[in-house]
Amino acid sequence: QEISLFFSVESRSSRCLNSQLQEAARKKLWALESDDRDVCALFKELSARLVCMQAQEDRFILTFKTLEEVWKFSTYLTLGYVGSCLEQLLFDQEYWLNCALMEDTEIKVTVDEDRLATIYMGLLLQEGNFFSRAIPGARQPEQEGEEALKLCKNELIHVKNVGEESKWEGMSLLTGQRGLVPVTALEPIPHPFYQWFLKNYAVSFGISQEISGTSTEPIVKGRCTATKDHRGAAWDELSFSKGDSIEVIGFFIPGLPWFVGKSLSSGSIGFVPAQYISPEACEPLGKGLVFLSEEEKSPLLRIPCNGGEQHFTTLLSDLARTDITSVYRLGEVNFDTGKHLTMVCLSLPEAVLRGCKDIQLLQSWEEINELATNSTSELSSPGSESAPHTLEDVLLEKLDDFDDPKFFIDLNAGHMEDADVFDPILTFLNQDSYVPSFQSLYDLSFSFLNSTFYGFSDEDELILYLEESRNWAKRTHSVWAHVRLCFLLGKLCIKKVKFSQARVYFEEAMSVLDRGFGDLPLLAALHVNLASIYLKQNMKHKFSSLLGKMVALLVCLPGRSFSSENELEVMMYVLREAIAVGNAPLEARVCFLIVKLFLQLGKNDEVLPFTEHLQCLATTLLRPDTSSMPLDATPILSYLYDKKYLPNIALASARLFIPTGIKGTPTPTWRAGFILQNTSKLLGSQLERSSIPALACFYLKQALHFSGESRAVPIQRTLCTILSRMYLQHGVLDGAVCYAAMAVTLSRLMGEEEAFESSLSLGWMYLLHSQPGPAADIMWQLLRSLHGTDSVTQGGAVHNLLAIALKGEGQVQKAAENYLRALHKAKETGNKRNQAIALANLGQLSLSHGANQLSELYLLQSAQLYTELQGSEDLEMELVRVLLWLAQAMVNRQRMEDGKLCYELALVFALKWHNVRSQLHITESLCHFYSKVSPSLQACITYHEHWVSLAQQLQDRELEGNVRQTLSQLYQALGTPEALRQSLDCTKQSLRIFIDLEETGKAAEAWLQAGRLYYLMQEDELVEMYFQAAIQTALKGENISLAMDLYEKAGDTFFNGSRNRDRAVEFYRGGAVPLARKLKASKTELRLFNKLTELQIRLQGYEKALEFATLAARLSIRVGDQLQELVAFHRLATVYYFLHMYEMAEDCYLKTLALRPPLLQCSGEALYYCKVYCHLGNLTLHKLKDEQDAAAYFLLALAAATELGDQKLQGLIRAKLGDIPGALQGPEGTAGCATFRPRWLSEGGHVV
Repeated sequence: QEISLFFSVESRSSRCLNSQLQEAARKKLWALESDDRDVCALFKELSARLVCMQAQEDRFILTFKTLEEVWKFSTYLTLGYVGSCLEQLLFDQEYWLNCALMEDTEIKVTVDEDRLATIYMGLLLQEGNFFSRAIPGARQPEQEGEEALKLCKNELIHVKNVGEESKWEGMSLLTGQRGLVPVTALEPIPHPFYQWFLKNYAVSFGISQEISGTSTEPIVKGRCTATKDHRGAAWDELSFSKGDSIEVIGFFIPGLPWFVGKSLSSGSIGFVPAQYISPEACEPLGKGLVFLSEEEKSPLLRIPCNGGEQHFTTLLSDLARTDITSVYRLGEVNFDTGKHLTMVCLSLPEAVLRGCKDIQLLQSWEEINELATNSTSELSSPGSESAPHTLEDVLLEKLDDFDDPKFFIDLNAGHMEDADVFDPILTFLNQDSYVPSFQSLYDLSFSFLNSTFYGFSDEDELILYLEESRNWAKRTHSVWAHVRLCFLLGKLCIKKVKFSQARVYFEEAMSVLDRGFGDLPLLAALHVNLASIYLKQNMKHKFSSLLGKMVALLVCLPGRSFSSENELEVMMYVLREAIAVGNAPLEARVCFLIVKLFLQLGKNDEVLPFTEHLQCLATTLLRPDTSSMPLDATPILSYLYDKKYLPNIALASARLFIPTGIKGTPTPTWRAGFILQNTSKLLGSQLERSSIPALACFYLKQALHFSGESRAVPIQRTLCTILSRMYLQHGVLDGAVCYAAMAVTLSRLMGEEEAFESSLSLGWMYLLHSQPGPAADIMWQLLRSLHGTDSVTQGGAVHNLLAIALKGEGQVQKAAENYLRALHKAKETGNKRNQAIALANLGQLSLSHGANQLSELYLLQSAQLYTELQGSEDLEMELVRVLLWLAQAMVNRQRMEDGKLCYELALVFALKWHNVRSQLHITESLCHFYSKVSPSLQACITYHEHWVSLAQQLQDRELEGNVRQTLSQLYQALGTPEALRQSLDCTKQSLRIFIDLEETGKAAEAWLQAGRLYYLMQEDELVEMYFQAAIQTALKGENISLAMDLYEKAGDTFFNGSRNRDRAVEFYRGGAVPLARKLKASKTELRLFNKLTELQIRLQGYEKALEFATLAARLSIRVGDQLQELVAFHRLATVYYFLHMYEMAEDCYLKTLALRPPLLQCSGEALYYCKVYCHLGNLTLHKLKDEQDAAAYFLLALAAATELGDQKLQGLIRAKLGDIPGALQGPEGTAGCATFRPRWLSEGGHVV
């Protein structure tokens, strides 16, 4: 079954749809429709299967095949990850760089939740093995057989399909009984987590009914009042009178039978039965479903070391590192355009950007200048804010103030009977209240084996020693020592999986214990460990008797340390009970403890579903007036998703995390580092200094603000450097300069070396920003600061950048001098790479000023040095740029083969390192080379094909469409049937792209090109359909001028073709001419009538040709272009000739001659005169039978031929004259009618 996922881009502040961004997202989705691999991968990660995308309707159609898929997807939907993932998919880098816009925008997703639930139910019933509740009031058959199961209202039933339609097999979770259940009496639990949990964490006996459900009562703390008198039935129960005030120790969770309380009148502590008190005087932990104390948040959110604060601080420092002080830079900055190779085009609507300018760019200047005046003693290091990362760190912090007592184990037989030997340990263990030293005895990791006891060779020796200590404790009636020794022995038995023996020890401890509330951690550990063994050994009655008080100790004591991994089983049982009775506060609290224990045990796979459920509970069960969640587990979830390699979801989760500032919890710096790392995974590349993703922009700025508040200057400088580099890579050079300047201000607080490095970086940013003046000022200043020092490499780096700046200012001589100084310093230190760069810069300087031979010399030396160096990526990408300059120098010197070799070698290196941007630049150069410099159609096609693949890799749809159009024309030029097919394929693909991008003009041209290709392929039935589609596309966009051009071009296809030439008339006369008149484009109209005349002449439609030729002649007079008028009258003369109207033809020919100047202007004009007079001679001789006029015309033709100097033509004309009796043979003669007629026509010209 399918389900629709709709999305809308909304403004957080106005709660309205952002129509411009919605349109931008829709366009991106259109682009993705042709290649949906990214979208499929995203939804696969979100546990859904993509059926199709419908960009016009802003929706995705999804389907699910398994229960787990529905469960996971609905979880991600609840947690807000689906919308965040779509933001990562649909928004371009310009959106992420505009922090104000980004912060105010979110993608809202909606699905039909009822339909999703229906799909889930369908899959559940299909599987036939699930959990249901008995429907209240459902009628059961009156005559029930023995097999029928009796149902109580709302109880949980585990149901299995046994093949019968009306009855299924059921097992009651309350009683454990089995039997047949009518399907109509069941309601499957709709929450997927509950189905999964109840199925995967089954227990061998039913629900205890000790715990009751609750409606909306919150977890409370503080004081409560007794409503009845109560006398404790056992030592551990508190006695009190009605009206007594009782203080809750820890929490009181409604629905639990007991809690730990302290009588304010007697000071006694014990278990208090919940039914005898009124919690009205207590205060809730907070608004909504709050299930933990503030102190419990920090330890849970502590990320393990490999994903923690220090890890990402180091990662950010690595990203900010630069080699600018030791490695020269290639000076290829274009000062005219301010563009650098790394710049890319941006595509968001301008109106969106104007509406939300990035106002945060300069906000921190005042803060930084203020900071600069403070003492540097306040500065903190990047890692100083980071907190301990593991449980052990936390414990060690707490135990720093004292030394734990240590006991040497001596099993010498002579000493074992001596009571004095055991006095120290019995004294230590017999304290009647908890002391911090006991922590190592109770904890999860058995740390007492290493910290409290020493001198034993194996655990058996220790057990023997503890047994003997226990015996002495019994003899001396040291109750607390006896209990603690039994507990330690029980723990060691559990470690060895000897549960029965452990149970004996724990039961002994419980029987001896008669005053346990002085050491609550011990009492809790004893209850929970004993309960876990009862659960393991299926001892239902013993477990039930212990359950009520055990749960109070397990869940109601905040900050309690876990004592055993087996506590998980007890917590799973309690969670099962909470789900069965619907006790949401208890469910949330137990879920929180399960997550905490799983994380401490390092079980990342098992913890994920519980962490997600905990976050869902925190998100969905809050009251409307609650502003903050009780616990934001998104950092932990982000870490877990990262470990499972789900980069989209990990990124979405981290972006939703809002740092709270609580000490020990993840900071904005952690978030920025995490987002950078996962964005790179998403892009399928390593996080590098050369590719800092724009998506991290907002989060880097948040981290900068945070580190500014905490006065952590080194990390501030690091973040400014990263932001500067990021803005540079994405073409926002203002931002790059701004943050580089901030880094300089901060680095002055750190030291000279840092200040020098940041200043040099700032100078380089100014150069890339086409501001050579400020860059030169910085370099001169740095040179002065280096005066008198022995920093040769640094001096060379400054001279090199200074030369680039001077070149930008037009000071070529000084630039060359500084390049030579940089070269000299590089030679002084023996640094071949810097020598190569300095030589390349000299070569480029020479090339830009036309000294091609000198340029070639420098560049060849540079390339030679690069070949001697070890080929790393950075070095070989520098060599690529040198080879491109060298190729240009070779081509300028007409050495085409050498130039081609350099271009292709550069491409080889770019391909080797998968550097797409460099490949794009080189491929563009090669395409130009093979089309203009050294034409080769086949090579040009090959490189255009590669250009298309690069555009696809960069997801630059517009570039891909443009290159495919060019490629189509190249294939068309080949002319073979196969090439025409490929040309058509290219055109259709580009057409698809232009339609997606709403480029109507380009789309119309592509429709037209496809029509032309179908004409060439002789598939005539499709030609006009494509032509009409092109014209309609232009008209829909109200582009009348384009529509007119398309009509004419469509007509030209038939006009210049060999088939259906008459079809051109409809496009010229019926389409283009009316639009030309509408636009008052007289020259176009004239050209169209000339074409129509020519077409009718070829089709022998002379009457129509006369109509069109007459109109053309009239228009030509109105246009006032003599050349066009000549053409029009010449064509009119031709039409009259074909219509046998010879005198009219003669007049029109003479009119054309009258339009030319009296003196011949060029040889072309003489040839035209010669041909027209010859034509007139033939016409008057053969058609008008006027030998005298014919002779005059031939003489004029002979005069023009003589002027032209064409002997052959003169011979032909003389032969014509020879055939006319009495005609003169030379140019001399009398002016007859022939000289009069042109004059008459030029004066009046009434022919038309």
